Amino acid sequence: MHNIFDTHAHYGSRQFEADRDRLLADLPEGGVIGVLECATHSGDASRVLELTRRAPYFYGALGIHPESLIEEDAATVAVYHGDWRAELDALRPLFADPKVVAVGEIGLDHHWPVPRQEQYDLFEAQLQLAAELDLPVSIHDREAHAEMYELLRRYKPRGVLHCYSGSAEDAAWLTGQGMYLGFGGAVTYKGAKRAAKVLEAIEPRWALLETDCPYMAPEPVRGRRNDSRNISHVAAYIGTLWQMEAQQVLDLTAANARECFNIV
Repeated sequence: MHNIFDTHAHYGSRQFEADRDRLLADLPEGGVIGVLECATHSGDASRVLELTRRAPYFYGALGIHPESLIEEDAATVAVYHGDWRAELDALRPLFADPKVVAVGEIGLDHHWPVPRQEQYDLFEAQLQLAAELDLPVSIHDREAHAEMYELLRRYKPRGVLHCYSGSAEDAAWLTGQGMYLGFGGAVTYKGAKRAAKVLEAIEPRWALLETDCPYMAPEPVRGRRNDSRNISHVAAYIGTLWQMEAQQVLDLTAANARECFNIV
């Protein structure tokens, strides 16, 4: 298969240290034509930019993930001592790089003990930054639908809800507002009935494919380190819902990715 566009990846992860160079060379041979590498704090920014320079099919998203507010090794804590406003100011000039095409990974997470008001304020500030820069966003939403949807209705950003976990009903107004929905390996799991309903309900033009690698490998490679080539399994599954061949799904979602992130 070919025309695989992975709209959410973390190849800067330590899990790729041993073989990153070989993998970056192998991905295009495996059909990968695009990868959006997402930062989770400013400490990731140099790695994201390095990857976009080393691999022409890589693009970057820069932002501060809510979990970075409590992770000791994140620059948000280790360098800025929780002053995310100063960290955002430091990130701002990096958005001038033409390979940086989104603000992300940003969002809300109520699964982990991240202070709610602090992450809400951080997310809102990054939505404002995206609007100012006229860039799409890559959004993390974990167990935080109420607050998330409040802000999305208010700011109406362009971009994608990564690893979409909401309902088909919410998907209808989100896509109606112009948001894309990201789907990865989790949709292939046996318990993913909600995702199937969403995929059957939305217009295919609003779907993006992703890995969140090295995490969330799809069936039949679940439990292994994930990489962008495994999106072929996700496309094959979605094809059964859309009554399409897997390659048609890849072609359509690659075009969606280019439109979402304004990539020519």
